[in-house]
Amino acid sequence: MTTGVAVTTTPASVESLDLDPAFALHRGGKLEVRSTIPVRNADDLSLAYTPGVARVCTAIADTPSLVNDYTWVSNVVAVVSDGTAVLGLGDIGPAAAMPVMEGKALLFKEFGGVDAVPICLDCTDVDALVETVVRLAPSFGGINLEDISAPRCFEVEDRLRDLLDIPVFHDDQHGTAIVALAALTNAARLTGRSLGDLRAVVAGAGASGVAVTRILLEAGIGDIAVADSKGMIYHGREGLNPVKEALARDTNKAGHKGSTEEALAGADVFLGLSGSTVSEAAIASMAADSIVFALSNPTPEVHPEVAAKYAKVVATGRSDFPNQINNVLAFPGVFRGALDVRATTITENMKVAAAVALADVVGADVRADYVIPSPFDARVAPAVTAAVAAQARADGVARL
Repeated sequence: MTTGVAVTTTPASVESLDLDPAFALHRGGKLEVRSTIPVRNADDLSLAYTPGVARVCTAIADTPSLVNDYTWVSNVVAVVSDGTAVLGLGDIGPAAAMPVMEGKALLFKEFGGVDAVPICLDCTDVDALVETVVRLAPSFGGINLEDISAPRCFEVEDRLRDLLDIPVFHDDQHGTAIVALAALTNAARLTGRSLGDLRAVVAGAGASGVAVTRILLEAGIGDIAVADSKGMIYHGREGLNPVKEALARDTNKAGHKGSTEEALAGADVFLGLSGSTVSEAAIASMAADSIVFALSNPTPEVHPEVAAKYAKVVATGRSDFPNQINNVLAFPGVFRGALDVRATTITENMKVAAAVALADVVGADVRADYVIPSPFDARVAPAVTAAVAAQARADGVARL
């Protein structure tokens, strides 16, 4: 997860921009399309294209499911954004979102062996987004929604899941949730507790905050309360949208009505997903052996060195501190597993299974600075892939 401020640049020549290594790396884009078969002569050409291709087209017309066997569809994901909530840059539009979507596609390939196509749409209306993705869907085996602002992102995902028979996954929500659950499972184990023993406070009721809360409820967290910019969300609070009303019904058993910092007194877990700040005194007021996940990026809600003075386990969204909560630990394996069995959807059980597999990679090696594996741990993607595929079969959503 990333949160920050918009960056502006003055017009500059391509040559001067290329002096920055980030621009130099992105020059010409980060992706290309390569053929999987050689075209060396007329015979190859006649099989790859006309007339041979017509026999394949006719077979697919007669039996549409053959598209998964004789095209790339079953192994390709659309990475779709409208550019309204890109990293911490906010609503920067579809063109400016393309480098991020290219990067996401790159990570799909590098970490999961999944081909992905970045698609940035010049529309923000929910109806238009849903209709456009539905019309594009026959070309893909899965849809990864990315950087769509809340609360619109919830409705877009829900409607697409209802309309399509392929996996639809909003990574800002569920990728963060899977990795956070895995890390928190290991952090609890390190402190001799289970998830059911913990009282958690979540700062942030956007896409990631809601999804993290939901997966922790699914996994059996003892109690969890969520705060937005106006304070704690509780049953009976006025002005809540439908997503927050649902949170109010399902969370905050203790009935906290004040600020995030007030709710942290005696809490076991803080999960920061908001871009706000939390004082040192609030962290100090938490229970013994507390767990602090300050995930806003690049500026965590509380500096990890400050949090470490009081907390047993500290995690951030940054790569320069231990325990990085990085979505790349989840989405490549989740999609790889779903595509391998041609799943019709990604169930809640599949997400929890991914988190369990991810936590198990750490296993007996768990320690305060190692509750989640590195994205470069070669065990991660295969473990998540196998768990997701197996759970898809158990849940009855696999077609293979």
